[in-house]
Amino acid sequence: MSKINILWVDDEIELLQAHIIFLSNKGYEVTTSTNGTDAIELVNEQSFDVVFLDENMPGITGLETLTQIKQDHPNLPVVMITKSEEEYIMEEAIGSKIADYLIKPVNPNQILLSLKKILDNSRLVTEKTTSSYQQEFRNISMDLAMVNSYEDWITLYKKLIHWELALENINDSGMLEILESQKAEANNLFFKFVKRNYEDLLTAEDKPTFSHTLFKDYVAPNLSKNQGVLWLVIDNLRYDQFRILEPIINEFYKKDEEHSYYSILPTATQYARNSIFSGLMPSEMEKRYPQYWKNDTDEGGMNLYEKEFLESQIQRLGLDIKFDYFKISSLKAGKDLVDGFNSLKQNDLTAVVYNFVDMLSHAKTEMEVIKELAADDKAYRSLTLSWFKNSPLLEMIQKANALNLKLILTTDHGTINCKQPTKVIGNKNISSNLRYKTGRSLTYQDKDVYAVKNPKDIYLPTMAMNSPFIFAKEDLFFAYPNNFNHFVKYYKNTYQHGGVSLEEMIIPCAVYSPK
Repeated sequence: MSKINILWVDDEIELLQAHIIFLSNKGYEVTTSTNGTDAIELVNEQSFDVVFLDENMPGITGLETLTQIKQDHPNLPVVMITKSEEEYIMEEAIGSKIADYLIKPVNPNQILLSLKKILDNSRLVTEKTTSSYQQEFRNISMDLAMVNSYEDWITLYKKLIHWELALENINDSGMLEILESQKAEANNLFFKFVKRNYEDLLTAEDKPTFSHTLFKDYVAPNLSKNQGVLWLVIDNLRYDQFRILEPIINEFYKKDEEHSYYSILPTATQYARNSIFSGLMPSEMEKRYPQYWKNDTDEGGMNLYEKEFLESQIQRLGLDIKFDYFKISSLKAGKDLVDGFNSLKQNDLTAVVYNFVDMLSHAKTEMEVIKELAADDKAYRSLTLSWFKNSPLLEMIQKANALNLKLILTTDHGTINCKQPTKVIGNKNISSNLRYKTGRSLTYQDKDVYAVKNPKDIYLPTMAMNSPFIFAKEDLFFAYPNNFNHFVKYYKNTYQHGGVSLEEMIIPCAVYSPK
């Protein structure tokens, strides 16, 4: 392994000989310079791994030297060393993307720690993360053997996502494969838990927050005449995607509350999101509002009356508020809302449904380029993050911050990367979703589904006599025997929702206050 080359720039370099000897004994190669001009020339002529740069030097200053080095070598790590603790110097240095900032007098171990942090960070993080997960693996395995409540499943799923996000950033594919096998085992056990308990959980005294109680449980308590609320429902946002978006949100908002709640079944927009806005289960919506509700085989849009559903829920809860509702399904619609956002500052509640993530998951099915860009969960998260950073949605959050609005961010359901087919047969009127089916004369493999023969038992409408609902487990998707191989090839490794999985059912809701 070649030596690490350090350039140390200080007009009093002779006073630092002890430090230089210390680093040499540790195997580092140290080149010295007494001024910024010479340092710039050296950097242009030789290859260095890191630069230690004194801030206060005669001639061009350390900050001026830093600017020049960064212009020509933007990826070269520079550690600023200074006697001054003035805030503006720190801000200038940090703004110039320094790797570290040390206050004189520095001791050799401070220098060594800085080098480790900058140059050895990846290896050290990899070793520590791998070691920590190896220790945690046994605990997760024990948890899987014992988990038996909806709260336990939330805790376990969040723990699995924590380790998935940690392991994907290190160079150890073996550990990630082990984690993936634990997630698969968790989804298998979670499916059995849902199959056993879902019907009872809907009416139990101790039950989770479901889609139809989300507004009453988490949104309504945060409504006030003293501060407006922006309520964002990002369609199809999984918990792992929420985790990677949150650091950007934290630049403008501080989190007051974080909840995980359960999407109702089917974990599909028509059912889950209508339930959020109406505060009702689907069979109740069909009974109370037949003019708004549509079943799977009905023609027309399935989510056209969310504003009307929300208005009726607000009235039913006795809330005296001024509210508005917007659905964003295109870049232009998002920009138009951002442009006119200041006009909403008098609202007590502004509800916004943002459809991009849902469109992204469906685009992965339809478009080869999206299949390439979102080949797996890591790439899917990365694509979501890239979109968010450049979206009108982020501008909307910034505008809300400027207007001192509270922010509530949530979703209607998650999604899962479907990898295995399971056969289903039915007549031409069965629903088209790949993760759930309803209709007459359904034939399916019992072991692969949660079947509900009487939909009313879980508060779902019945399309016709003998029309059960079936929900696919884990990462399965339904495929018809006719043209089976073509169907499987087309839909395998695409993101779908509507069935039973941790990714689809356990989803986030967070409440933020503006910074």
